[in-house]
Amino acid sequence: MEGSIKCSANYVPLTPITFLDRAAVIYPDSVSLVHGDVKYTWKQTRQRCVRLASALAQLGIAPRHVVAVLAPNVPVMYELHFGVPMAGAVLCTLNIRHDSSTVAVLLKHSGAKFLFVDYEFLHIAEGALKILSNTSAKLPQLVLIPDHDRQVPSRSNTNSTSANLDYDSLLAMGKLDFDIRRPEDEWEPISLNYTSGTTSSPKGVIYSHRGAYLNSLATILLNEMPSMPVYLWTVPMFHCNGWCLTWGVAAQGGTNVCLRNVSAGGIFSNIAKYKVTHMGGAPTVLNMIINAPASNQRRLPGKVVIMTGAAPPPPHVLFKMDELGFRVVHSYGLTETYGPGIVCTWKPEWDSLPQEVQAKIKARQGLNHLGIEEIDVKDPVTMKSMPPDARSIGEVMFRGNTVMNGYLKNIKATKDAFNGGWFRSGDLGVRHPDGYIELKDRSKDIIISGGENISSIEVESVLFSHPAVLEAAVVARPDDYWGETPCAFVKLKDGHEASVDEIIKYCRDNLPHYMAPRTVVFQDLPKTSTGKTQKYVLREKAKALGSMSNSKSKL
Repeated sequence: MEGSIKCSANYVPLTPITFLDRAAVIYPDSVSLVHGDVKYTWKQTRQRCVRLASALAQLGIAPRHVVAVLAPNVPVMYELHFGVPMAGAVLCTLNIRHDSSTVAVLLKHSGAKFLFVDYEFLHIAEGALKILSNTSAKLPQLVLIPDHDRQVPSRSNTNSTSANLDYDSLLAMGKLDFDIRRPEDEWEPISLNYTSGTTSSPKGVIYSHRGAYLNSLATILLNEMPSMPVYLWTVPMFHCNGWCLTWGVAAQGGTNVCLRNVSAGGIFSNIAKYKVTHMGGAPTVLNMIINAPASNQRRLPGKVVIMTGAAPPPPHVLFKMDELGFRVVHSYGLTETYGPGIVCTWKPEWDSLPQEVQAKIKARQGLNHLGIEEIDVKDPVTMKSMPPDARSIGEVMFRGNTVMNGYLKNIKATKDAFNGGWFRSGDLGVRHPDGYIELKDRSKDIIISGGENISSIEVESVLFSHPAVLEAAVVARPDDYWGETPCAFVKLKDGHEASVDEIIKYCRDNLPHYMAPRTVVFQDLPKTSTGKTQKYVLREKAKALGSMSNSKSKL
């Protein structure tokens, strides 16, 4: 339009690293990070992050270089989320449950120049570098993250360690007058996240400064997070950059309470000690909370908002969380959508409904947050929208500014994911008449038995309501007659007993008979670090059981 001028006065590329600058000015003396005896203010955190960026630049880190980290939720992990992009580099957060061979593969694929590693996982990192030394000419430089509450372990003798840097020494190199490198284009990459391990072939998901900025603000809003919240880190910061709240908490000048090891006792004690207002966690964490021994539970100092995602929480779990004083915000998303992309926004008219009905509504995934332009449930072939009848199953698809740039070095996978102009999630769902989306299953998790589609999520929800069941996952077991039948893997609560027949009868009493499991296996469930059940592992176990029957038996 005539009279408009795009210039530095009215256009600055969006980046969440500006949140730290603002926090250091508005909340300079407020506590930014707490971990045991370690405590920093926002002014100190910014200074440490600037020194980190300066030191990385001095050591040759340039824009778009990848800097990897293998660490739990500790203050250094948080600082890297600002210090690395301040140097113009891309942060690659690695899953702490990976073994050395997997870490080696991801380091090679990402081309990481540096690897920051927490002392607890030093042996994993050194093992990875030893593997890489046999195939790569140049290895990433290792930087040790010490625990200030204990002596730093000595390194083992390997050919892989090319430097003896530790984090404190690195910071000492840095200068406070470093000229922070901001992106010239907000679509520039800020982080690289490898998919969480629910599949056997993880991919590198590229996040932009723009997407991270917008999703950080969106997660603040969907959590109704005021100024100066107190956030307990139970979501791994390495998973979708902590659902983008690593940057989001800084935007609100909050306090980050770091929790190295997640346990029910640690959750309750930290909530009481620091008056936690917000936290997050997969349904596994919610399950841990509601089943905590009475000796670990404490009265909450106030309502604690907890955002959950990664898997649909059973209504039974949501009901119990509410009884304990938590307000659950149910979100849904993928690594490719920066974590949360859809949230079950609560409507006042639902307050008068019975609690059981409220819990079922909360179990829905809901509608897109403000950072996503559109969501839909579509026929993946015709790309037509499915009718909002709560029955017609289609693929959940996204379109908007908080969808990934693409998969690193995999243009084919990127094009496939964006085929048709939408991001294809691979998740199956329905749309209700009010527009809310409800997830039914992953496309590969749906069970087809005798021509009927069985949602593993629906069966799991019933299993979770059994008084003796702590955890449950349902997958398909091959069957010569029915094609597939539901196979339930169940972990019982401590001190509780249940038989196979009892579990099957309970399901048949609460589900159509064809949906009830015909096989029940009692065992611990394999998990990713974010609490997702590794169903691909269970599918292999169910497959190894062989056909359920060779006769035309009736369900």
